[in-house]
Amino acid sequence: MDRSLFLKRMAGVGCCAAMVSTLLSTAKAVPSAPSANMSFMPGTEPDELANTKMERDFILNWVNDLMDTMDKVLDEETYIKLIEGCGRGCYNRHQLKKDISIAAQGDLDKLLTAYKKNFEVWKEDDTVHIRYGEKSPGCYCPVLKNQAYNTKGMHCNCTKATHQAIFENALGRPFKVDILESVRRGGQTCHFLVHV
Repeated sequence: MDRSLFLKRMAGVGCCAAMVSTLLSTAKAVPSAPSANMSFMPGTEPDELANTKMERDFILNWVNDLMDTMDKVLDEETYIKLIEGCGRGCYNRHQLKKDISIAAQGDLDKLLTAYKKNFEVWKEDDTVHIRYGEKSPGCYCPVLKNQAYNTKGMHCNCTKATHQAIFENALGRPFKVDILESVRRGGQTCHFLVHV
C-alpha cells in the first residue's frame, strides 16, 4: 500500500476516534458482553442506557486497541503525524477553539487575551507559554483522561497540534510548538511553548 494513502487512512481513523470520544462518559471501559436487552435483538425491548453503556465500552476498548497497535507498528514520526492530524481535526470541530483564533483578528496581543479566558498564557521574548494552570488534576483529553493507557506522552502531540492550529489560523502563518511538560509525561501540568 502507498505510504501516503496509509497515513491518510490512519489519520481518518484517528480523527474518527477523537470525534467519538466526545460522546464518552467518565466511566472506565470494561470488557463488555452482548446484553439481553440490546435493542437490535429480535423480540427485545430497547434499553437505551444499556445500549449506550455497551457502545461506550466498545468505543473505549477500540480506542485502546488502536493506540496499542499504533505503539507496536508505527515509527515515532508517523505516530506523531497521525496524532497531530487528530489535533487539527479537534480544532476544526470545536467552535471554542476556533473562537480563540477569530478573536485575534490577526493580532498576537488579541490572541493572548482570547487565550487567557481558558488558559494561563504569557509572552516571554519571542515565545508564548500556554499552561493548564500550575498544577493540573489530570489529563483533560476526553480520549484518554479516564484511561490507564500509557501512550508515553505521544498523545500530547494532539493538543500541541490544536494549539498550533489556533495560532496558525489566528495569525496566518506557520508556528512551531513544543511540549514542555504534560501530565501524561509525568509532569504537574500541561505546558506548551509557541515560537512566535
